[in-house]
Amino acid sequence: MRLKFLLRPGWLGLILLVVLFASLCFTFLAPWQFDRNEQAQTRNDNIAESMDADPRPIGEVLPGGRAPAEDTEWAEVEMRGHYLPDQEVLGWQRTVQGEPAFEVLVPFRLDDGSTVLVNRGYIRPVDGTRTPEYAAAPSGPAEITARVRTDEQDSERRPTFDHDGHHWTYAINAQTVAEGTGLDLRPGYFSLVENQPGVLNPLPLPRLESGPYFSYALQWISFGVMAIAAIGYLVYAELRPAPAFGPPAEQSGDAGSGANPDPDGNSPAAGGSRKRRSKRASVAEAIAEEERREAAERERS
Repeated sequence: MRLKFLLRPGWLGLILLVVLFASLCFTFLAPWQFDRNEQAQTRNDNIAESMDADPRPIGEVLPGGRAPAEDTEWAEVEMRGHYLPDQEVLGWQRTVQGEPAFEVLVPFRLDDGSTVLVNRGYIRPVDGTRTPEYAAAPSGPAEITARVRTDEQDSERRPTFDHDGHHWTYAINAQTVAEGTGLDLRPGYFSLVENQPGVLNPLPLPRLESGPYFSYALQWISFGVMAIAAIGYLVYAELRPAPAFGPPAEQSGDAGSGANPDPDGNSPAAGGSRKRRSKRASVAEAIAEEERREAAERERS
């Protein structure tokens, strides 16, 4: 059986490796990049739509305290209530426009009695880790407009902590801040837009670009296809019969030089071979002739 070689341990291991790699490309890596591309497109669509739409009351966008989701993130909402500046928390180790920053978070009590987490914007650190002086959140009733944001996730689930006279959090997550402040906060948070009461430096919107995720997905598909094609070629090369080669003397027959053949149609190499054979024959004849003469002399004597 010609395919019996595929049962060798080396071939079995190679085939298994290719199957696993191709399966990983087709079922995980490529779909993962496609999902990221789709998320980026959804974000871009939501941001572009929010730029043209008028702000709506929070109760219409997130009725009943519903958590923000992909279809509601970045929408602009209007809220009425008052800040709770005594429960302010700072976002630690942030980056805004490529430079270090702290983000100022403060709970905002709505007129209906629920409380949301508002991001007032960012401030730049002093000496790398120290907090600069900044304006406190206004007291009294306020009407603000902010963009809906989903909670960030901290894989290490680190709690809030105290530093430099402030309360800090690693991730802007309403549940984490609620546990640190003792407040009952609605899920998600809300970033103030410019010219709002209590805003500092409003956070810029992300650039409307899809990123390289779609091309990455196509690359992973290509890698999977190439791995399968490579193993197919190796099997073909193993099954292909070896080319037949003539004896060395035949290979070098007329390739020794580019000389023209002699007038009789023979190449110089062939002519030289016949001359050598003629010389050998002449020597043999001379010896035989010498032997005959000696024999004749012996007979006469």
